[in-house]
Amino acid sequence: MATRDFAVAMVFLSQTTVGILGDFSLLYHYIFLYFTGCKSRSIDLLIKHLTVANSLVIVFKGIPETMASFGWNDFLKDFGCKLVFYVYRVGRGVSFVSTCLLSIFQAITMSPINSRWAKLKVKAPKHGDFSSVLCWILHMVVNIIFPMYLTINWSNKTITNKKDYGYCSPVGHDKTADSLYVLLLAFPDVVCVGLMLWASGSMVFILQRHKQRVQHIHRNNVFLKSSPETRATQNILVLVSTFVSFYTLSSILNLFFKSF
Repeated sequence: MATRDFAVAMVFLSQTTVGILGDFSLLYHYIFLYFTGCKSRSIDLLIKHLTVANSLVIVFKGIPETMASFGWNDFLKDFGCKLVFYVYRVGRGVSFVSTCLLSIFQAITMSPINSRWAKLKVKAPKHGDFSSVLCWILHMVVNIIFPMYLTINWSNKTITNKKDYGYCSPVGHDKTADSLYVLLLAFPDVVCVGLMLWASGSMVFILQRHKQRVQHIHRNNVFLKSSPETRATQNILVLVSTFVSFYTLSSILNLFFKSF
C-alpha cells in the first residue's frame, strides 16, 4: 500500500472509531436512563432518533469505506453493496432531518408565551414521535431508487461511464436523469439547512430581545462577566456555523471526487 493510500485509510479508521465510540456511548447513556426509570424530556426522543441514524451512517458508510481504503474492495456481493448504500442514505437523511427538527423544536420552546408559536409549544412535544417515524418512512421510500444506480465493481467491468467508490460503483445513466436525481437528493438537504438557519436566527433574536428586557438586572450584577443570553447566542452561532461549514465542505468534496 502506498504512503498516500495508507494515510487516507488511517484517516477513515480514526474517524470511524471516534464516531462509533461517541454514538454508542450516547446510546448506552439513554439505555441506562431507560432501565433506571429516569423521566426523559420531550427533546430526548429526537436525540435518540438522531443517535440511531448517525450509528447507521457510521456502520454502513464508515466501516465499508475504511475496509475499502485498506484494499479490501471485493468483500460485498451485489446485494450487499446495494443494501449498504441504501441503509447509509436512509440514515444520513434521517440524521439530517432530525437535526433540523431539533433546531425547530428548540426555537419553538424558546418562543415567548404571547408569540404566534405559543400553541405549538404545547403541541410540538406530543407530535415528536410521529414526526420521527414519518421521517424514517419518507426516507426509506425516497431512497428506494438509490440501489438501482449501484453495482459491485468486479461484476461489471464492461460497463462504461462508471465512477468507482472503492467497493461499489454507480452505473452511468443519461446525464439529464443523473442531474435530476442529484437535485432530488440535494433538495431536502437545502431545505433543512434553510430551516436550521431560520430556527437559529429566531433563537438569537429571542435571546437578544430578552437581554434588552432584563438589562437592568445584568447591570446590577457586577460579578457577571457576560450575560447568559450572550453565552447562549455564542453557542448557537458556533454550532450552526460549524454544521453549515462542514456540510458545505462535505458537499464540495463529494462533487470533487465524483467528477474524477
